[in-house]
Amino acid sequence: MSFFRKVLLTTVVFIVYAQFFPSQLFIASWGTALIGALVLGVLNGLVKPVIKFFSFPLTILTLGLFLLVINGFMLKLMTVFVAGISFSGFGAMMLLAIVISIVNTLFDNRDY
Repeated sequence: MSFFRKVLLTTVVFIVYAQFFPSQLFIASWGTALIGALVLGVLNGLVKPVIKFFSFPLTILTLGLFLLVINGFMLKLMTVFVAGISFSGFGAMMLLAIVISIVNTLFDNRDY
């Protein structure tokens, strides 16, 4: 999936999640959601591989479940850079990380 399609899909997930769970996620506007998705995409491309490399032993010990924690941390890091997006807690970030992972997997149309 191209970067821009993934950013648009993540933007839609942000907006829909904020509509269904307003107590867990606050997004100021569509533009803020788009900027947040762009920043998240850049962080996933630049920072996430480094964190995955250094946390590889922990990822092996947890049978890959630590990757969800890394995804939640990427969302937390995104909120540091983007004003107008806030979470109620780390559990809300983890739940959104799971939702984004599932949606991206469903819409990923690679031919193997």
